[in-house]
Amino acid sequence: MATKIIALFFFCIFFSCVNTSQAIVVSDESLRNINSWCESTPHPEPCKYFLSHDLQVEPKDSGDFRRIMVEVALEKALKEQNGTDRLENRCDSKRRRAAWTDCNTLFQNTIYQLNQTLEALKKNTSVSFNFDAQTWLSAALTNIEVCRSGSVELNVTKFIAPIVSNNVSELISNSLAINGAPSADEDQGENNKDKDFPTWFTRKDRRLLRRRSWPSRANVVVAKDRSGKFSSVQAAINYAARVKKRDSRFIIYVKRGVYRENIVVPNTLSKIMLVGDGMRYTIITGSRSVGAGFTTYSSATAGIDGVGFIARSITFRNTAGPQKGQAVALRSASDLSVYYSCAFEGYQDTLFVLAQRQFYKSCYIYGTIDFIFGNAAAVFQNCIINVRRPLHGQINVITAQGRADPYQNTGISIHSSRIQAAPDLRPVVREFNTYLGRPWQQYSRTVVMNSFIDSLVNPQGWLAWQESNFAWNTLYYGEYNNFGPGSVTGKRVRWRGYHVIRSANEASKFTAAKLIAGQAWLASTGVPFYLGL
Repeated sequence: MATKIIALFFFCIFFSCVNTSQAIVVSDESLRNINSWCESTPHPEPCKYFLSHDLQVEPKDSGDFRRIMVEVALEKALKEQNGTDRLENRCDSKRRRAAWTDCNTLFQNTIYQLNQTLEALKKNTSVSFNFDAQTWLSAALTNIEVCRSGSVELNVTKFIAPIVSNNVSELISNSLAINGAPSADEDQGENNKDKDFPTWFTRKDRRLLRRRSWPSRANVVVAKDRSGKFSSVQAAINYAARVKKRDSRFIIYVKRGVYRENIVVPNTLSKIMLVGDGMRYTIITGSRSVGAGFTTYSSATAGIDGVGFIARSITFRNTAGPQKGQAVALRSASDLSVYYSCAFEGYQDTLFVLAQRQFYKSCYIYGTIDFIFGNAAAVFQNCIINVRRPLHGQINVITAQGRADPYQNTGISIHSSRIQAAPDLRPVVREFNTYLGRPWQQYSRTVVMNSFIDSLVNPQGWLAWQESNFAWNTLYYGEYNNFGPGSVTGKRVRWRGYHVIRSANEASKFTAAKLIAGQAWLASTGVPFYLGL
């Protein structure tokens, strides 16, 4: 109920509490103007319907039209949220309850993203304003898709159907199209003298990431031996939610130990930093899985939504094993987040890069099927990608990027990294096929650049989705300047959407400078690179 009141409060701010139950009379000329605006969108019919019924003032220009479209999308999302609340009373099974819980959270996040977009549209003061708006709208749309896919996993699509109507998705898609495909500021961060970290961090944050005396710098300490304030990570996160100042960085030092728990950092809690004693020593582990009755979304050992999250020197693990299907170690929708010197261990669906802008530096990722997946703008720098041994008869797929709309500014970029067999796969590597990725959604986008690709990767490189030609013409898969026995592109797939990138200008679209809010790439180690790559 509190969430609903907050959402309605924001709604009243943006709409001046207009009584939408009153009939709105639209003149023939106004209707023609509305039709003209709506015809420029990918989904003109819902645009015409809702604007002809709800519109108070005709749009003056494309910026005004975008604002109105986001307002209408927000109004419909709020109505869907009300439907979610009513549906709670019908959660008469574990599967229905699981799907409802996911969708309730995801719709709250969608409303948050739409509110944030509207606030930015009204202020319009940021240099990266258009790029930010596209990021938040992309996340809002992705949340609805994740809700829908979770209901499919649990076979409760009819139960969830009333709250995932296409209207909200189509209105958000229209908003994305009106905004177009803005480029991030190409020069932002290029002259940054401190190139080890993205420029969205303050100097203080950068010093924190380098500092080793964590106990003296942390706000709280978590320790299994009870030498800290808390013995569980979630308890420390909950404490931060109560005492943290809004814009301050809150550091939680997690001493060495194996923490068997599932943690959540909600979108109401920003600038949390988790620091461990090293990947080998500080481990957060869970065992939820789709096979055990969870959705992919709710299977995550760690679910991170709060803006500006940082993790350093920690392993996030899911021990469900390959027999249990999808089992996420880390799920991140945290905008402007960084994972530095961390490990992510699982089998199928290890790392869920759900939405927004994420940066991974010097990390180790282990998995089998679609084990880096989602619809974030995610950059992996100097990471080691370890492909594990799957079940007999299975194949390995490293990425499954989920871009569902051509105007979403999302994608997976693997840069200056290493793709190799994990120790358990090496002795039997010839028995299993491994692919760089496959298209989870229509506009899937993944690029591998300046990276070592070992011989485990099938010469075709990329895999069709369920033996179909789905998305072959609309996806974007690219390889640029890679090396190693698996990097040879002569026998790669012949899809229209696959590209052997030969132009540095083309490859630069997938650098951190342009893919994640105009930030500079980190200096690559051991691999020659071009400016910006």
